Amino acid sequence: MARTASLSGFPEWLPQERLVELHVLDTLRKTFELHGFSSIETRAVETVGQLLRKGEIDKEVYGLSRLQEDEDAAGEGGKSDKADPHALALHFDLTVPFARYVVENAGYLAFPFRRYQIQKVWRGERPQEGRAREFTQADIDVVGDGELPFRYDVEIALVIAEALGALPIPDFRLRINNRKLAEGFYRGIGLMDTADVLRSIDKLEKIGEAKVAELLRNELGATDEQAALALKLAGIRTEDTSFVGQVRALGVSDELLEEGLSELEQVIEAAVQRAPGKVVADLSIARGLDYYTGTVVETVLVGHEQLGSICSGGRYDALASKGNRKFPGVGLSIGVTRLVSRILSQDFATASRSVPTAVLVALNNDDSWSAAQDVAAQLRGRGIATEVAAKAEKFGKQIKFADRRGIPFVWFTDDDGKHQVKDIRTGEQVDADPASWEPSPEDLHVRITTR
Repeated sequence: MARTASLSGFPEWLPQERLVELHVLDTLRKTFELHGFSSIETRAVETVGQLLRKGEIDKEVYGLSRLQEDEDAAGEGGKSDKADPHALALHFDLTVPFARYVVENAGYLAFPFRRYQIQKVWRGERPQEGRAREFTQADIDVVGDGELPFRYDVEIALVIAEALGALPIPDFRLRINNRKLAEGFYRGIGLMDTADVLRSIDKLEKIGEAKVAELLRNELGATDEQAALALKLAGIRTEDTSFVGQVRALGVSDELLEEGLSELEQVIEAAVQRAPGKVVADLSIARGLDYYTGTVVETVLVGHEQLGSICSGGRYDALASKGNRKFPGVGLSIGVTRLVSRILSQDFATASRSVPTAVLVALNNDDSWSAAQDVAAQLRGRGIATEVAAKAEKFGKQIKFADRRGIPFVWFTDDDGKHQVKDIRTGEQVDADPASWEPSPEDLHVRITTR
């Protein structure tokens, strides 16, 4: 189980916990690369103006006063803060910096550009389960130049379903909606401030239907009938394309609504075929950030819904632009730290040992250290993680050291050059040749076991 961090909101892992996190990261990386996504890394620091250009989350941004003072000293002087769009801050997600990256490097990229990115981000949230101030995200995006076929919306959802399905986590559901569908519906019932309606609907799970209806009536001027229809739309949830008929049964007509219905139908239809049981059409999903324009996704662990979304994102058509040149994209972001915290706290996965080392080469005496290094080099040359004891203590102490470290094998070489290896878990000790001995496949590397 993960320890409680001494500094709230900034988790740290013990070695065996870090091995579980590395397994998660390696699994995601392999899946993304199998689907042709290239890895990039962007800087941790952006201007406040860049970070806040598509969403009102300024209270979550960590400003960098010392770095800003250095910038000011090198420039015109004058101290800046977060109200200054030129002030510097840590990025709170990877999508907004990626948009800047695409614009600045468009001449060097081949479009559609498929990227994955695994990095730390920082967000000024109140620390609680599933919410940290420093955490790791794993993103995939496809960005086009001028246009991006809708088919990528379908592909992104399927790639994420495959990636999550390979992780040691409980069952999950991708809950998918389409902003065009929602905005067209609101427009069709006479609620023209669609962005504010979406923000209100986005609070549905936190505050409930009654309070959302109150928000719609008191703050947006909705009638009782309009509020009721908006909530009826949000209540539609299906595991197949039957949501289309349910929406049309509400009797609302709008061109944008029809476009959104068609797009969502394509995503769900493909998911039913290629990721059965992993995707649902959930018309309550809104996503609070303003830059989403079409498909929107939130993902929950079945039975652990209180943890919140472990993977979210969607289509953005206007986040990145350069003059008249637009770079529409679609992407999803996995909250790696949130996932790993739940994996560890619920013992969904454990490492078979706490260190990568498979073998400890023991010392007969201090003069045998060089020969022990020769043995270790032979083992390492064949991919066997090996340590050499630091002191020529009694063999019992060296074995106890290996046991404390979680190392399964201890290697002995006597004064006549005879080699033996001991499995300290079973006590079995056998003759061995450093040029050919192999541990079992299960012991060669750390294994992540799941329950």
